[in-house]
Amino acid sequence: MKVIALNGSPKQKGNTYNALYTVCEELNKEGIDTEIIHIGNMDIKGCISCGRCREGFCIHSDDEFKRIVEKIYAADGLLLGSPVYYAGIAGTMKCFLDRLFYASGGRLRLKAGASIAVSRRAGGTSTFDQLNHYLLISEMITVPSYYWNGVFGGAPGEVLNDEEGMSVLYNLARNMAWVLKMIDATRDTVPSPMPYPRKWMNFIR
Repeated sequence: MKVIALNGSPKQKGNTYNALYTVCEELNKEGIDTEIIHIGNMDIKGCISCGRCREGFCIHSDDEFKRIVEKIYAADGLLLGSPVYYAGIAGTMKCFLDRLFYASGGRLRLKAGASIAVSRRAGGTSTFDQLNHYLLISEMITVPSYYWNGVFGGAPGEVLNDEEGMSVLYNLARNMAWVLKMIDATRDTVPSPMPYPRKWMNFIR
């Protein structure tokens, strides 16, 4: 089993990385492979609503973008981490997520997913909420902890001093490991449900 963790911060080894690393280390102890991919420093164009993703790929996808996306689709779980920008997701991270999830075509359905918001002071819950929207609309099994997955820190490494936040992350890792193992153990005995046929309707005609 493998989990891909996306670091949406422009800083490669800042607080978002530390938060993701904390969860990944705990998952590793449970025998689950992890990989942290830094996307927050990439030059990523936003979705232009061209519709080409219906053909299975994003029109803007370069080789590096495709490589990362294929790793995510092949993984068993996905962990999203973003710093808080104006009480929301960091811009580059949002561009990546818009294109990743919009073109996913059900390839993330019923996989395990979780989000972490990293803030200096405020805006964490709205960022956490925005990140979870991607998981939920894609029918991912969204893993909880006993509080919203947010940690506090300004200077790199300060999140490690947020004792309550770190305990939330440790608990998140245990829950995510359990969900992944449950999915794996029941793969052959409890088949995934077939999606109910979707109906489409616009509210203005």
